[in-house]
This record gives sequence, C-alpha cells and structure tokens, in this order.
Amino acid sequence: MARISPEPLHREQPVEKRLWKVAALSGMASYLDAALIVSIAVNLAIYRDAYDMGVWMAGAISAIVTSCIAVGSLVGGRLADVFGRRRLYNLDILCYALGALVITLAPDDITLLVGVLLAGLAAGADLPTSLAVVSDTAPDGARGRLIAFTQVMWMLGIIVVIALGFALSTTGMTGARLITGHLAVAALVTWHLRSRLELAAGPDVVRDGPRGDSPDEPRGVPLRNVWNRAALVPMAATLVFYVTWGLGANTVGQFATYLLVTVSGASQSMATGINLVCLPIGLVLTLAFVRFADGPWRDRLFCTAAIVQVVAFAVASLTTGAIVGMIVFFVLYQLSNPFAGEANYKVWSQLTLPADTRGTTQGITYAFSRAVFAAAAFVTPALLDHSPAVLLWTITACMAVSGVAGLYVVRVLVPRHSPAPAAAADLKVVQT
Repeated sequence: MARISPEPLHREQPVEKRLWKVAALSGMASYLDAALIVSIAVNLAIYRDAYDMGVWMAGAISAIVTSCIAVGSLVGGRLADVFGRRRLYNLDILCYALGALVITLAPDDITLLVGVLLAGLAAGADLPTSLAVVSDTAPDGARGRLIAFTQVMWMLGIIVVIALGFALSTTGMTGARLITGHLAVAALVTWHLRSRLELAAGPDVVRDGPRGDSPDEPRGVPLRNVWNRAALVPMAATLVFYVTWGLGANTVGQFATYLLVTVSGASQSMATGINLVCLPIGLVLTLAFVRFADGPWRDRLFCTAAIVQVVAFAVASLTTGAIVGMIVFFVLYQLSNPFAGEANYKVWSQLTLPADTRGTTQGITYAFSRAVFAAAAFVTPALLDHSPAVLLWTITACMAVSGVAGLYVVRVLVPRHSPAPAAAADLKVVQT
C-alpha cells in the first residue's frame, strides 16, 4: 500500500503552473456550489414575490438546494472512487449547466424546484470529486496551497453573485435570470476546459494490486476501507467541525440578504451592498490563507480566528439584526472566516483522510453536513419571523463548538495522521 509523506509544515516547494490550472478548474466546483446557494439567497425575495410564495415555500427552496448538494456529495464521492474520478469530474459539471439553465428559464416555482434539484445534485457530486482530483495531482509539499485555492474560487462565487445582485437589484426577475444564467455559461466553459485536460497516473504513486494505468478504469475501492479507525476518526472530527461551523456560514450565505430585508428593514440594494462591501476582505484573506496553507501558521491562525468568529455572531445576536450590528458582524466575520472555516476543513480532510477513499469519506461528511444545513434552511425563515435573537444565539453556540472541534483536529489529528495511507491516484496532469 502506498504511503504519503508527513505533512510538510516547515517545507514548501514551488507549484507548477499546470497544477494551478487543475486547482482552478477543480475549484470551479466550489465556485458553482457557492454561487448556486447565494444566487438562491439573493433572488429569494424576488422569487417570493414573482411566484407568490409563502415563508414555508421560501424555506423549502433553500432546503432543497442544500439537501440535493448533500445527496450529490454522498453518491458522487462514492461513484468517483469506484468508477474513476475523471469520469465524474467531467459529467458533474455538464449536469450542473443543464440545471442552471432550467432555473434561469423557469416560468413557475415548480420548474424552479426541478432546476434546483438537478443543479444541486450535480454541484454536490462535483465537490468531493474535484477535491480528490487536486489531491491526486498535488505533490505533498504543495497540497495545502492547491486545496486552499479552491476556497478562493468559493469566495469568488459569492462575490460575483452578490455583485450581480447589487447591480441588478432593481430589475426584478430579469436580473434574477441573468444571475443564474451566468452559472450555466460558467459551467459549460469549465466543462470544455476540463475535457481538454490530459490526465494519467502519477509517477509518485506505488500501485497495489492488478490495476491498470487508465484513469477511467474502475477503482474498485471496498466500502470496508471507510469503516475503520484510520478513516472514521478524522471523518468524525472534520464532520463535527464542518457541520457546526457550516450552520453559521450557510445561514449567512443563504439568508443574510433575506434577514437584512425582512428583519433589519434594509432595501434589496442596501442589503446586497452591505454584503458586497465586506466580501473583498474575505477574498484577500482567503488568498493569504493559500500562502500559509502548507506552513505552521495555517493552524496557529485558526485559534485566534475561531474566537473572533464567535464574537462576530455574538454581536449579531446582541443587536438582534440591527443594521449597525450587522455591519460590525459582517466585518468581523470576513476577517475571521478565511482562517477558521471551510478552507481549514478542506485541507484537514485531505491531510488526515486515507487517500484511497477520499471521495467517499469526504462525500459522506459533505452529505451529512449539507443535510443538516438543509433542515436548518427549511425552518430559518420561520425562525426569523418568530425570533431572530433565538436563531442568532443558537448559531453563536454552534460556532463555539466548531472552534473546539477544530482545536482537536489541529492539536491531535493533524500530527497523528501526518503519515497516512494513500491509494493509487488515478489522476495526474500531463503537460500538453
């Protein structure tokens, strides 16, 4: 069985340009995932008026997109490990484009739900697959930076949709269709570029068993490889971190605009504008995280950022959604989130989970987390209508739990699982 070398906390190596290309194309999974969720959030009030939806229907749409991402992650991650990651890598993105097109052209809320269903399933399937692709192509000394770069794409997805939402805030359904239409175009372009990548088995991997060299050949990874201590402990720890952190992040991503409009009394333009002004802070600091992702500062900064993140949600809770309090919240959240959020989860997962089941195990954590987010999204509009303070304080408690879980990963799992078993990577970029 092949092994990966210990985590290079004090050793970095230059990253080849072709590997950044793979990270960018794989990162489009994160871009399209974030953009889909946020586009529904930005357009939710518009959909509500155009389709005459109540609060429960609004919650159902948000819940469906998140639950479909969950199911897609679970199924897609497993299929990628069994049938080959390249096959899913190209198919997922094409299905996403079709779903985004249905959303864009939807004449009613039922058709909208069908498009959300298809795009959500495809987005979910692409998330664990694309991260496994990056890990398979990355050398040990650069894996953290390449994985972290996918989070930059995630931030870009949010910023682009919020910017479009702000620019088109007075155009109603026309603007909503333009926002989701750009997702279909982006997915098609990504599919075209991915299909031109030539991928082969990496030379740094020792193959075990009678497997060929074709990246499209079935991997045949048995499920029993998932249900052992080497996989279960890091999977459980990263799951606890991601699900508790994500309850806050998902609420912000899906309902920040909705909260500002319905609770804080902001206009659609003001609500999207507040988001837009604060988001570049997160983007710049996410780029900084990429620089630190293979070094000791990655986990050192986590502890401070986790505390600031809890303070941010506490401020929002204390002010119960008032405009001034929400502005302070957004600034603190964008200052801390890049160093104590999804980027950490992605890097920690790839460093501590066995490589032969990366798609399956990370698909499971994505699936369970997104299922929880979906359930939360379904009741969030009703909770905001009943008591914004109760919702915000609950999220604050969840962020505190995520900090404790992350501390366990940093102090125990990352050092313990540095020399982790790795499987034959079925993808390696070939220079063309």
